[in-house]
Amino acid sequence: MGVVEDIADELARETMELMEQLGDDEFFKEVAHEIGALSQTSEEAFTTAIRVRLAERRAKRFLKETAAKIAKSKA
Repeated sequence: MGVVEDIADELARETMELMEQLGDDEFFKEVAHEIGALSQTSEEAFTTAIRVRLAERRAKRFLKETAAKIAKSKA
């Protein structure tokens, strides 16, 4: 990755941690707004990174729930 993507990914990870602590799934929008005030390129990279991480989290939750349903149906 390039510098912009590396920084955006680090900010995305930190933002995800704060989102969990705050219980606010929309907090990343505020962070994106702050980033965008100085750099639209950085904002776009951050938004992409956060969406990828949110999609990963959602997919993992779905897989876990599906595995639990399968295990329950076999029991």
